[in-house]
Amino acid sequence: MTLKQRLALGAYGWFMRLLVPLLLLRLWRRARREPLYGTAMSERLGYAPMTAPGAVWLHAVSLGETRAAEPLVRALRMLWPDVRLLLTHGTATGRAAGELLLQAGDFQCWVPLDTPSAVQRFFRRHRPVMGILMETEVWPQLLHEAQRAGVPVVLANARLSDKSLRQSLRFDALLRPAAASLAQALAQTEADAQRLRQAGVTDVQVMGNIKFDQRPSPELLAAGESWSAGLSRPVVLAASWREGEDAPLLAAWRALLDRRAADAAAQPQPLLLLVPRHPQRFDEVARLVADAGLTLVRRSAWGAGGPGTLARQAQVWLGDSMGEMPAYYACAQAALLGGSFAPLGGQNLIEAAACACPVFLGPHTFNFAQAADGAVAAGAAWRCADLDAAVSAACALVECSDARAAASAAALAYAGQDQGAAVRMAEAMRRFIFPTAAR
Repeated sequence: MTLKQRLALGAYGWFMRLLVPLLLLRLWRRARREPLYGTAMSERLGYAPMTAPGAVWLHAVSLGETRAAEPLVRALRMLWPDVRLLLTHGTATGRAAGELLLQAGDFQCWVPLDTPSAVQRFFRRHRPVMGILMETEVWPQLLHEAQRAGVPVVLANARLSDKSLRQSLRFDALLRPAAASLAQALAQTEADAQRLRQAGVTDVQVMGNIKFDQRPSPELLAAGESWSAGLSRPVVLAASWREGEDAPLLAAWRALLDRRAADAAAQPQPLLLLVPRHPQRFDEVARLVADAGLTLVRRSAWGAGGPGTLARQAQVWLGDSMGEMPAYYACAQAALLGGSFAPLGGQNLIEAAACACPVFLGPHTFNFAQAADGAVAAGAAWRCADLDAAVSAACALVECSDARAAASAAALAYAGQDQGAAVRMAEAMRRFIFPTAAR
């Protein structure tokens, strides 16, 4: 590490120390809406209970990364049934989803804040045999202390967009040593691999996208199909909807319904199933729907019994539950991809394809560029310039049974075309999990 790099890391460490009170206050405030954020706050400072050494540490910051980690966890347990996992997360949704991955002997806690003392305590208390960071989680102090503790860290299902690379290069003195300290990066695509090498990772292998190995729950798929079975109209899903996209969506949907109401020959009005990306926005989005003059029923209102008469008559369903995304995709005949109609980079559309749900994309898919391009080429997705165009195109598709069936078949075929990345990644980690045998 050069003098400039050491100075950058030192300055970053002091900056993070000063931020700790503000970060903890922010978590406390979030806990008022999502109580899980208020649990085990000491773990954020590295004070988790001590665990037996030798576990495989897997960090999946949020819900998307935790879902992506599921196939990798299955592969690790299939190859090495006795493996113990140390799961860490940064968000409440990630931690809640991670609980479902735990088995006897595993441990779960919050990832420590990226300060020298918190991270040092984390490694002293757990002493993992190796670390796995999912997708893009590169924290300078965390990786520096992992290297000092002799813990090899692998970036799994790694991706790096052009935008993220540019940001990384702006802070090159801080982030290049962090990237260089990675024992290996297992990239989704060759383009990701090239950008990771530019960022400073020395050992990069292309493994494919682990999200093709995700398996939607048959029970959730059946639930979603049952919700739509009692409807006499099609369903369009706004999937993982993000802040800033609500007003354009609701305006476009209101305009569509008004046009249909004025046309005596129009087919039955479609139903909008709106699922916000973040649970803390459920109430806010419900208010926005009401302000748009649309009738609303929340998913939480019908429980396990399925939608009743009031729900079947509503113009909008609000998907205010967690862990039911496959059910929402199965309920709909087409989806609009959240995060792609504002410059947010899009979301994982492979999950939609695995549920046989075709997708309409906005212009912003830079976080999942290859997956988006592949889905479009396969006939499982279409790009639209804006939400007005996407809403119109989605409704046209769901009202044409032949086109809808062909798109659903194309989506399933696309989702099944590139499986096996999870096992390839697990095999690549053998030399870190069993370092003595590797020698």
